[in-house]
Amino acid sequence: MNQLTQYRFSFGPWNISEGADPFGGEVRPVFPHEDKFALYRPLGFEGVQFHDDDVVPGMDELSAAQIESKASEVRKMLHNQGLTPEFVAPRLWFAKQTTDGAYTSNCASERAYAWERTKKCIDIARALDCKGIVLWLAREGTYIREAKDARLAYQRLLETVNAILDYDKNVEVWIEPKPNEPTDQAYVPTIGHAIALAYASHAPTRVKGLIESAHALLAGLDPSDEMAFALAHDKLASVHLNDQNGLKYDQDKNFGAVNLRAAFNQVRVLEEAGYGKRGEFIGLDVKAFRTQRGYPVTDHLRNSRALFLMLVEKVRSLDQTIVEQCRESRDYEALELYLLKHLMGLQ
Repeated sequence: MNQLTQYRFSFGPWNISEGADPFGGEVRPVFPHEDKFALYRPLGFEGVQFHDDDVVPGMDELSAAQIESKASEVRKMLHNQGLTPEFVAPRLWFAKQTTDGAYTSNCASERAYAWERTKKCIDIARALDCKGIVLWLAREGTYIREAKDARLAYQRLLETVNAILDYDKNVEVWIEPKPNEPTDQAYVPTIGHAIALAYASHAPTRVKGLIESAHALLAGLDPSDEMAFALAHDKLASVHLNDQNGLKYDQDKNFGAVNLRAAFNQVRVLEEAGYGKRGEFIGLDVKAFRTQRGYPVTDHLRNSRALFLMLVEKVRSLDQTIVEQCRESRDYEALELYLLKHLMGLQ
């Protein structure tokens, strides 16, 4: 019998939210990032997701030596708390130089800034002893089609991936697709686009994908199918599990809060593929309700993790004989009823 996966979980410090949104001020006081590390283990998490400036605030104004020193301090903090850095992502959507994109900007000096920032991000990951570099290509797209040469933009994205692979022979590039927001039309909207870039790169084995549930839903796709596609190519480096209420802005709701069956299928696909047995994390990207009181607010993380584990048990207790019988007889009505009753604890 195959050994059951012992899942381990991660989240980013931004998920312990202070409660701000674009339409008002903060409703809870800021909770310092460095104080958040002590909350991970008690909540059942051991992996930490980072943006580069989560590790080194104000990094654009610091020297290489100062950046390395600060990153080394954070590495010691993580070690003291028994935590593992899962990845570092260059935050290329707040800087004034990236208003119209970073790697795909029409301006050569802005593209140069993006590359310098990315090299610093890789240096930070190296100082943390972390091999994952996540590219969420937030502003790599357009508001109107004619604003950029899309073919050239894709070439520039591939050049960037190759440059990262060449800059550090140990890192992996994990591309996190999203179809829109903050740009109207993103250039890498789905995991299929990300995997195409992987195969076109200099080192395809070091280029993978990170799938966020809500991002797949915003593209009108099923997250479990996107995960299955990446798994079929052995290119699912990580996941950001959450939920989404329709084709709105990216909501980062608790995992399974909107569509429990869709959440079940995500867990089923991961479990059946043996995801996690090589140390991959179950990453969560969930935000606290703006109206939630407390300081710090962490129940959304605890609840999402607990629901994932409950759904793991639902997957493991599924009567596969019934499933196979329904598939063989093509009786999908019976299969659907069985699944729904199973989820409700009636069978």
